[in-house]
Amino acid sequence: MKLSEERLIAADAATVWAAILDPDVLQRCVPGCESLTGSPDTGYEAVVVQKVGPVKARFTGVVTLSDIVAGKSLRISGEGKGGVAGYAKGGANVTLEPVDAATTKLSYDVDASVGGKIAQLGSRIIDGFAKSMAEAFFDRFQHAIEGPTEAETPAAPDTTAPDLTADAGDDAAPKKGWFKRLIG
Repeated sequence: MKLSEERLIAADAATVWAAILDPDVLQRCVPGCESLTGSPDTGYEAVVVQKVGPVKARFTGVVTLSDIVAGKSLRISGEGKGGVAGYAKGGANVTLEPVDAATTKLSYDVDASVGGKIAQLGSRIIDGFAKSMAEAFFDRFQHAIEGPTEAETPAAPDTTAPDLTADAGDDAAPKKGWFKRLIG
């Protein structure tokens, strides 16, 4: 499976670069990641739990960063074994390009493959899963850098909802049996 995309991140290139090397940020961004230890220089050991179709597995594996051009590009590669479920491996070439002082274009090319029991699910399921994993990682990565968007900030409570604690005859008395009256 191969996937290429780009996104505009509302941060300068140095901030995006620092985030992509930060193991805490990476752990929060990998869907299902239970642990991630190590460093950019030596690589990371990871434990990730994922469900692909009917197969749920805990993958243990390694993630390495290579082909590093400081502040501009790198390759993130990973390989995990999930016992009887099989294995998964893949990587992403990530490139950063400053758009202006406050915006960075992040481009990525992802390739992934699986084997074992998971591979028996078929290429449509595997490709869809790999695409959703890549999109989830980069969505989370972008969110980790930019913070919540205006649409994600908590809204004011809905005051148009009926008050189920008030009775029609007595504003202070709790409304008893409201669910029973609701269903008849």
